[in-house]
Amino acid sequence: MNDYFVHESSYIDDNVLIGAGTKIWHFCHVQQGARIGTHCVLGQNVNIANDVLIGNNVKIQNNVAVYAGTTLEDDVFLGPSCVLTNVTNPRSQVNRHSLYEKIVIRRGATVGANATIVCGISIGRYAFIAAGAVVTRDVPDYAMIVGVPGRQTAWISRHGHILKNPDTTGIMLCPESGYRYKEMEPGIIRCLDLDEEAPLPPELSLGKFYYDELKR
Repeated sequence: MNDYFVHESSYIDDNVLIGAGTKIWHFCHVQQGARIGTHCVLGQNVNIANDVLIGNNVKIQNNVAVYAGTTLEDDVFLGPSCVLTNVTNPRSQVNRHSLYEKIVIRRGATVGANATIVCGISIGRYAFIAAGAVVTRDVPDYAMIVGVPGRQTAWISRHGHILKNPDTTGIMLCPESGYRYKEMEPGIIRCLDLDEEAPLPPELSLGKFYYDELKR
């Protein structure tokens, strides 16, 4: 008996690995060679292409296609109807199946609803791509990207809140967790209280505040 759930309307090809506790909902297709980690959730009408690599605790919302050449690390969130690509210059008449360009979305990053990620780039750990943004270049860890084309407007905490008002030493506080963040050198933000690869402690894994309550 499988230790994961697949809705009866979905189809899983041969040679697919799916981790324990993962749930695959209505009308999904997971293609040959895909690897999906533990405790992931695939919403309605999700397509996972050949040889895609997906880590643990990844959430993919409705109507998302994850194309060949994509790697999603642990704790990634893909919002409804966001778009990932794998060829910069697609033409129907030109077969570029051997030339797929990669997208790597690092641990804990969020891609908002209807955002588009152009291939050949990496999105950093805990970065936040706003709804509807078009991302055309690499994104650093903890960056918030908005607009068309996407541009960085702020740094954002692991809990998804804007980091601002640095003290005299450059330290910024997440208003929800209280964790300290600092720009260690231009363009490189680090959390001073928890390693980027460490899981959140249980007491900080349950959200308790709406975004608007803390955005001031």
